[in-house]
Amino acid sequence: MIMPRRMTRIAVVAGGLGLLAVGPARAQLIVHDPAVTLRNSVTAAIQALMARVQDDRRQRIERMARRITAFTNLGKYVIAETPEWRIHDFWSEDVLFAHDYHAALNYGDGRGVAYTRLIEPLLAVADEGLRLSAAAWPALRARLATIDATDAVTIAATNDTGLLRYNGRRDQAAIEALQAQVIDPSVDESATAVLDKISGAQLVAARQRQARAAFIADIVEQLVIDTKRARDTDATALNMQLTTWRDAPSANEALASGTGDALRTWRQP
Repeated sequence: MIMPRRMTRIAVVAGGLGLLAVGPARAQLIVHDPAVTLRNSVTAAIQALMARVQDDRRQRIERMARRITAFTNLGKYVIAETPEWRIHDFWSEDVLFAHDYHAALNYGDGRGVAYTRLIEPLLAVADEGLRLSAAAWPALRARLATIDATDAVTIAATNDTGLLRYNGRRDQAAIEALQAQVIDPSVDESATAVLDKISGAQLVAARQRQARAAFIADIVEQLVIDTKRARDTDATALNMQLTTWRDAPSANEALASGTGDALRTWRQP
């Protein structure tokens, strides 16, 4: 009786072990962890939100990258038939005595050679053996200074005008090329290309501002010379009036004395 019971137990244990070996393939024990589930849910929600944000950003960048050519034709903003830079005639016989100065107005003349050939030369005072009193020298010196300043300002203005006219044709060609790039109907240009156009426009504008500042300086210098000339003229007229008032009594007395003597000594021829 003992042997059959022992055999039965062994069989039961062996069967249980067999069920344990085969059982996990058919049925598993479910373990639920709320913390892990919450973490996975939050991670999934954050990933979905980031995906939506990136998609919205991509769409906005695409809208920002669209050029205005996608909505309208930029050709209507083109300025046609802009005035071209012309040059002064310096090769024909129509300006027989101003060839050099016309060329200076076209290309510039920093040394003022063309201007000095055009103006009336001023004689050197020392070479003429001129002898003036100490009171006369300040008036003569002021007039000589006015002439020298006028020559300097005119030479600078002539040179600036010639350089502007010479470089104006290049500036006009650059502006027209930039205009052609700006109105290009292509919609595939990158942001770098647009920034390059903006940089080119800023460069052209900076050069134009520089030229405008130079011409404003030339105009101011001309006004300064005109002001000095007007001041010298007024000062000369006032000095003449003051001299007349100062010397009028003695001059009148001398005139009266001389006239009286002439009348007393005059005889019929």
